[in-house]
Amino acid sequence: MITHRPTSLADQIFERLENDILSGVYPRGSILTEMALCASLGVSRTPVREALKRLAQEHIVEEGGKGMLVLSITAGDAEIIYEMRERLEGMAAAATAGHATEEEIASLRELVDLQDFYAKRGDSEKVKSLDSEFHKNIYRLAGSAVYYDTLMPLHTKIQKFRKATVESTGKAEQSASEHRAVLDAIASRDEAAAEKAMTAHIASARSRLLDYLRQQEDTENGND
Repeated sequence: MITHRPTSLADQIFERLENDILSGVYPRGSILTEMALCASLGVSRTPVREALKRLAQEHIVEEGGKGMLVLSITAGDAEIIYEMRERLEGMAAAATAGHATEEEIASLRELVDLQDFYAKRGDSEKVKSLDSEFHKNIYRLAGSAVYYDTLMPLHTKIQKFRKATVESTGKAEQSASEHRAVLDAIASRDEAAAEKAMTAHIASARSRLLDYLRQQEDTENGND
């Protein structure tokens, strides 16, 4: 049952469905109907209809005849998103090196230390959560809301697949190590090094993710 918060009910439903679609609860090709969603969420049709309309505008679903067809994110979509993130997050890391306070840098260090701790224990869910927090904090600390407002939607759209970049202990430790390189550059107030380290990190994550996505698409197409 959806409960009321300061945001509108339609906003809550949109966020819930977006998260469920992008995290794989509703896989690509699923059909969503207003009636079924109203029953599962315990709400009326009006906010559900509005939420589905917004999802269609985001190209996450489209009209499928019997309901709304789930599109989710393809390997091609992910590649474009990562290309955009490589450029923009490098800029955000450089800006963070110039704007973050010592206290904020200490908070980033705590996130990286925790990520390294859980990576060594093979806890991919914890690592993924901490990975997200690290990037979100970079967006917040870059000195302009434009970074956060631009990068967060991109970050959100690929959440279903991001676990692939940290699903094994080796990948998780590599991600933590890359974050530490970004952190060290920020702590040194070296904007150029921070941009270079973040760009390299996103490029590395992009490579790991696209390998995974192509394997998944080959399996779905019967090209094992």
